[in-house]
Amino acid sequence: MTVSKTLQEPSKRETIAERTSAAATEIIDKQTSARLEKTARLRKARLKQEQALEIPS
Repeated sequence: MTVSKTLQEPSKRETIAERTSAAATEIIDKQTSARLEKTARLRKARLKQEQALEIPS
C-alpha cells in the first residue's frame, strides 16, 4: 500500500516568490499608511486655515 502525499511543500521558487510578495506588501502597506497620515495632516491644516480666514469676516 502506497501513501500519497497530499500536502506538498512549496518549491524553492515558490518560497522566494512568497517572500518577495510579503516584502512588497509590507512596503505598499507602509506607503499607504504614510500617505493617509499625510492626507489627514494636510486636511487638518487646510481646515484650520479656512477657519482662520472666516473669523474676521
